[in-house]
Amino acid sequence: MPADEATGATTAVAPHDAADPTGHGLRADDGLRPGTGPLASNGHPPVPARVRQIDAEVAQTVERRLDELLSRRVAQATAVDATFGADVAERVAHFTRGGGRRIRPQFLWWGLRARGVPGPEQIDAALRLGVALELLQSCALIHDDVMDQAPTRRGRPALHVDYAAQYASSAPPGRHRFGEAAAVLAGDLALAWADDEAAALELPGRYAGRVRDTWSRMRMEMVAGQYLDIQGEATQTRSLTQAISVACLKTALYTVERPLQLGAILGDADPRTQRALGAAGRGAGLAFQLRNDLNDVFGGDPRRDTPAGGDLRAGKPTYLVALAHARADADGDRDALRVLKRCLGRPGLDETELADVRDVLERTGARRSVEEKIRRLIARSMGELDTAPLDAVARARLRSLMRRAAEAPLPTDGAVQDLSDAASEGVAR
Repeated sequence: MPADEATGATTAVAPHDAADPTGHGLRADDGLRPGTGPLASNGHPPVPARVRQIDAEVAQTVERRLDELLSRRVAQATAVDATFGADVAERVAHFTRGGGRRIRPQFLWWGLRARGVPGPEQIDAALRLGVALELLQSCALIHDDVMDQAPTRRGRPALHVDYAAQYASSAPPGRHRFGEAAAVLAGDLALAWADDEAAALELPGRYAGRVRDTWSRMRMEMVAGQYLDIQGEATQTRSLTQAISVACLKTALYTVERPLQLGAILGDADPRTQRALGAAGRGAGLAFQLRNDLNDVFGGDPRRDTPAGGDLRAGKPTYLVALAHARADADGDRDALRVLKRCLGRPGLDETELADVRDVLERTGARRSVEEKIRRLIARSMGELDTAPLDAVARARLRSLMRRAAEAPLPTDGAVQDLSDAASEGVAR
């Protein structure tokens, strides 16, 4: 499934003093942009008060914008039809408000800030796109729960389950798929709202085409990743190459790289900066997905709201499982291969069988290798950020965001390894 960041309240981060070297906040409508207006003692423009405020609470700022938009959208939907408004629009709004760390808008904002102080139009565009990203995430998760037949999401019944329960007593025989059909439409509505926000951006010509192209690519990549995921389940593929492709398309691009790229475009970043942010984002996004795969099996994240082993029960072709299979096959470990064949894709997988799979993942070295890969990916991302000409505050925030997303501490040895051939190198020990 698309990686859903853990639920929980967002935490405001105190603004860094470095963000306002003069100590004098300027109004956002002063129109200050990098390289214009009065300079602070360090030769850089002072940071307007509005920018400093958003820096300190990106997620909360996006949530406020999101709440305002959703209230308007629900009212519009209710005006079309009261039942549609109550059953579909209100559910989409409640789902979207109901959890997540707003990690995608945060990457977008710090991609914008990477080259300095944005102007009012850039700020508005970034916040609007941040809202659109959250609606796109709602679409992905709602549809994903239908495809996976997931019973819950964020501690509550998944939307298709909630719909089915609402009309359980009145639905005629043979209409047992009403919940799934209704949830698909709810996801479609979230996608329509997301696209409406992206289309409503008023941008100069030099930005508009690049933003539209990036948004379009991101949507297609998200669908491609989801398709390869369910195709891998259906065919029971254990291809390391496909596992990496799915992780990149489903998560690395959509969660980190593309939001960073959108922000960098809005900030008019130079090609060198955009390349560095893209490389850093892809590595961190892949690390995020690999961590999500580990947590699904081993339950490492205490904030998870679903039982451990969901991906194993669904038979998802994760890199972790593909690597264990490749290692067992290379070592001639027939017992491990039998366990994987017997347990993967079994909806009724019990705790004993789950323990058997965990043992295979441990003894083949797959878990250890994935942990090491996460560390190397984050080290590579840190290296890209360190060598790029970024705003100092943005660099620090991006480093922190990427490490937290992958639950990875900053490597102490500074080792950076090229993982462009990640699929093939994972088998060797």
